[in-house]
Amino acid sequence: MIEAVIWDFGGVLTTSPFEAFTRFETERGLPADIIRRTNAANHLENAWAKFERAEVDIHAFDELFATESRVLGAEVRGRDVLPLLSGDLRPEMVEALKRVKAQFKTGCITNNLPANAIGSHSGRSLYVAEVMVLFDHVIESAKIGLRKPDPRIYQMMVETLKVNPNNCVYLDDLGVNLKPAREMGMTTIKVLNAAQAITELEAATGLTLR
Repeated sequence: MIEAVIWDFGGVLTTSPFEAFTRFETERGLPADIIRRTNAANHLENAWAKFERAEVDIHAFDELFATESRVLGAEVRGRDVLPLLSGDLRPEMVEALKRVKAQFKTGCITNNLPANAIGSHSGRSLYVAEVMVLFDHVIESAKIGLRKPDPRIYQMMVETLKVNPNNCVYLDDLGVNLKPAREMGMTTIKVLNAAQAITELEAATGLTLR
């Protein structure tokens, strides 16, 4: 009996930034996957984690990321990575969200950056706002000082939505963020692409989502 579907934002409702990372690395002759490897190293306490919890400002993030990437073979400035994060909305995922909302509670847990970290994207924020209103509750890491995969962030969501984790579906594009949700009892879907995710979500909810 499904009560709620909880969504990650970037890489789920939008295209993955990983493609932009790869393009950036190729254009600059950087080692393959240097950005992803820097993000993954010491992932609970690295520059990225601290920035998503709003513990450091953009200048400290820029320096920390450069230091961490140098250890892995090449300097990448944190400031240069931020513009690569803005993916495009996946319209078929937004449609699926709308259909889910008609039947179940909806939530969004997003590891995001402090406001204005990427600069002003007024057009983008308008179209993101159209999606954000589809959620009954949104938790943003930079606003609460916690980020996935900290189990507390998932607990906050189920308590706010007043649902049993065993009756929830959670979608994310990162396996490390799915694990705590699965351990709480949620049905988890690792998003590789929109078609695959929607097929799995249809199976989990019994809804037609396209």
